[in-house]
Amino acid sequence: MAQQRYSGNIITNVDTYKNAHSQMYPEGTEYVSSYIESRGGMYPSILFTGLQPFLREYLMHPFTIEDIHEAHDVHVSMGVPFQRQIWIDLLNDHGGHLPLEIEAVPEGTVVPTRNVLVQVVNTDPKYPWVTGFVETALLRAVWYPSTVATTSWIAKQHIRGFLEKTSDHPEMIRLYLHDYGARGVSSFESAALGGVAHLINFDQTDNVPGYLGSRRWYNGPAPSGAAVFQEHATVAAAGRENEANSFRRLLNFPGAAAVGLLVDTYDHDNAVKNILGKELNSEVRGFEGLVIVRCDSGDAVLTPVETVESLMASFGYETNGKGYRVLPPFIRVVQGDGLTLDSYLAIYAELEARGLAADNVLCGMGGGLLQKPDRDSMNFGMKASAVRIRGEWRDVFKSPKGSAMKRSKAGRLALCKLDGDYRTVRREEIPAEENLLTPVFRDGKLLREWSMSDLIRRSEMPTPSSYYAPEARQANDATPVALTG
Repeated sequence: MAQQRYSGNIITNVDTYKNAHSQMYPEGTEYVSSYIESRGGMYPSILFTGLQPFLREYLMHPFTIEDIHEAHDVHVSMGVPFQRQIWIDLLNDHGGHLPLEIEAVPEGTVVPTRNVLVQVVNTDPKYPWVTGFVETALLRAVWYPSTVATTSWIAKQHIRGFLEKTSDHPEMIRLYLHDYGARGVSSFESAALGGVAHLINFDQTDNVPGYLGSRRWYNGPAPSGAAVFQEHATVAAAGRENEANSFRRLLNFPGAAAVGLLVDTYDHDNAVKNILGKELNSEVRGFEGLVIVRCDSGDAVLTPVETVESLMASFGYETNGKGYRVLPPFIRVVQGDGLTLDSYLAIYAELEARGLAADNVLCGMGGGLLQKPDRDSMNFGMKASAVRIRGEWRDVFKSPKGSAMKRSKAGRLALCKLDGDYRTVRREEIPAEENLLTPVFRDGKLLREWSMSDLIRRSEMPTPSSYYAPEARQANDATPVALTG
């Protein structure tokens, strides 16, 4: 028997107990309708993305009889009964595709939390259990990239304010957060999905899996801004006494439009003030491109700001049209070590407080962007909200006494705009043409394909400040409003 990719078998891409649910629904159950939402958390809104890669990589590929055999062996080994025949029937009835219809808010849309983002229903009444079966894989497919994209988007909204106040070039906003997260995540696929999510908001990345994912899943363009950077090994290999020569070698690197000098291998202040500021001053000025001074240790907020001031003492500065000091255009500072959203924003607040333009520092984020979020960061959940039994639709919802946040919505749902804001309503309450949920998948076929340019365009549509303001973040206590009819 041919060995398949372990993640390629949709029947084993699951929590094991899911395969016992086909016999648990009430007799006569024909359809189960479920939805996905963020129930609130770190941010007051969510930038939705990640569904299209999952559809293309998993649900558009039919399972096979070999997959059924493998799933049977796996589940029996784990002590859970496996209903082999229902999978054989499904294979024969639908050619290995899951009989599902999935509708979703268009990817790239920013929606306040506690609104429906995805709605799933089975298309064959013989298989109502299929809706719940995909929960594990489908929820994972969207919560992670959506949370990363939202972190990146929130950062963008705030850096826009700093640029508009202190910079003559706020149009350069897509340069101001770089993805350094490929080494800090749990897998290649996480690097790809998180990297794609970030590229919705910014053009800067060193994350090759992210670029590959953008090309593969969204026909995305090449990112910009990658520079030829040193790492500690390349500086240390030359020895402390030859640190200046290691910088000089990079300043003469053939074909490099931007070079990153790593100044903290030994003594950050000495490298900035004496080696760059004095010994290599003329060579830095003469470089035909951008010299980037990379801070990689010390206080994540104060070190880059103080480095800007030190470089100004050596290379001078200009005062821009808004009255803020900015380094000459041939040199900038990068902070990429240990940043989170809060420390990222604190850097620009500190620059502003000292009369320094936001232009002076370009930031990168690694684990704080791609790895720190988890499902509870935005309290993502997928819950059944309606079932049809013997031709009659019935509301389904959970209402645990001990957790208002976990109370779920009921009924077949729709997303619309009322009084200028998004609102989740019951499907029958609005005309079909006002429903913003778009059918994207049915019975193995992709019904709608979105490009990276589509996602970028939607993400950049104007939004109220309540979608990202700090006070809105603090007030977002994940207390949902349930639609219970």
